Amino acid sequence: MATQYSIQGTTAKGLAASVERGVTEGELAPGDALPPVRRLADELGISPGTVATAYKELRRRGLVVTRGRGGTVVAEAPSVASRRPPRVPPGLVDLASGLPDPAFLPVLRPPAEVRPVYGSHRAAPRLSALEELTRAWFARDGVPAERVTFAHGALDCIGRLLSVELRPGDAVAVEDPGFHHLLDLVPALGLRMVPVAVDGEGITPEALGAALRAGVRAVVCSPRVQCPTGASFSTGRRDELAAMLREFPEVLVVEDDYTVEIAGPVAPTLAASGLGRWAQVRTVSKRLGVDLRWAGVAGDPVTVARHDGRMLMTSGWVSHVLQETVVGLFSDPAVAGLVAAGEAAYAERRGVLVEALEARGVGVAGGPGGASGLNVWVPVRDESAVVNGLRTRGWWVAAGARFRIASPTAVRITTATLEGAEGRRLAADFADVLGEAEATYGG
Repeated sequence: MATQYSIQGTTAKGLAASVERGVTEGELAPGDALPPVRRLADELGISPGTVATAYKELRRRGLVVTRGRGGTVVAEAPSVASRRPPRVPPGLVDLASGLPDPAFLPVLRPPAEVRPVYGSHRAAPRLSALEELTRAWFARDGVPAERVTFAHGALDCIGRLLSVELRPGDAVAVEDPGFHHLLDLVPALGLRMVPVAVDGEGITPEALGAALRAGVRAVVCSPRVQCPTGASFSTGRRDELAAMLREFPEVLVVEDDYTVEIAGPVAPTLAASGLGRWAQVRTVSKRLGVDLRWAGVAGDPVTVARHDGRMLMTSGWVSHVLQETVVGLFSDPAVAGLVAAGEAAYAERRGVLVEALEARGVGVAGGPGGASGLNVWVPVRDESAVVNGLRTRGWWVAAGARFRIASPTAVRITTATLEGAEGRRLAADFADVLGEAEATYGG
């Protein structure tokens, strides 16, 4: 524990609040150890049971974790705040954002006129026009669309689904490496993460099987363009995973299909595999704009009903102004053309970098030719050495630590805005940096 911070309190609630205050104010950093239960109890003149109760509450809320003989330490992503990426230093090319190229995003045009209504939209939360477009969107790709609903983005939906289905302390299987905001969200809900390894075809059957046997209550995964590796399900992999999941019909399976329309052919989906409990979430932020906080959701009747029941008690509905905006974008042929141009550009830009890296002997996740999407995941031995080495050459890439639980070290490079010549120059710089790291650190 940081020596300058002293935990105070005489009740479990007071102790927990003191620790949370230390984390919030930065006095307790991720990895800092809390005093052993009996030692803190002796220092404060209270019972060990009071301290143990406080630590249990902090674990439930995701602020601390227990590491066996390593004691209780502040979590790497304490639930009082999500990990934010570091600011991009001036003068560097930002390849760490994971965001699309604004050149392929349409101008958002909200409806010109929104008439006031009496009361609220709780009785009719979804516009029928957008509901029909959403059903067609899912059905086109083989996802059952009898039950659809809306949410304020993927994380909003996933957080709501997990909170109504699970209880604090329950386990959730998550991809490793995986979406960093999800890795922050799960412990913030008081849930335990069980990492599931990913290869070029998505989550591996061996890792999923181990997680299911360990008693996970939910699985969150991506059918295609997995973040950060870009992996997508093959038909064989999907079928193998689905067969395993059908043996656990009570486990909720949530698919995050966040790159639909901009990442090539549709991948096979678990949502169409006859599972008992499932939902697929599709967002439009990568396709239509990062400020367009809307998601379509398809799922089994129970899952959709529970999601909507919780939303009814909180935000109530997704703004009809926002829904009207989405309807206009979905129905505009010019927007469809712009999105298609973006899809082609993203594939080309990513391909140029992957080919140039492989030509210099630098392997990427997904094997020869890589996977797909807006990012490239490159295994490296020393993340800091590579990030800092590229920084000296004018590039800003993301260290893999934010995306990993137990998986090997790597860096993530966003290729969405990386023109061809830039990609080849980056590959040359990357190979040089790896060579320097090998000479300095032995690999």
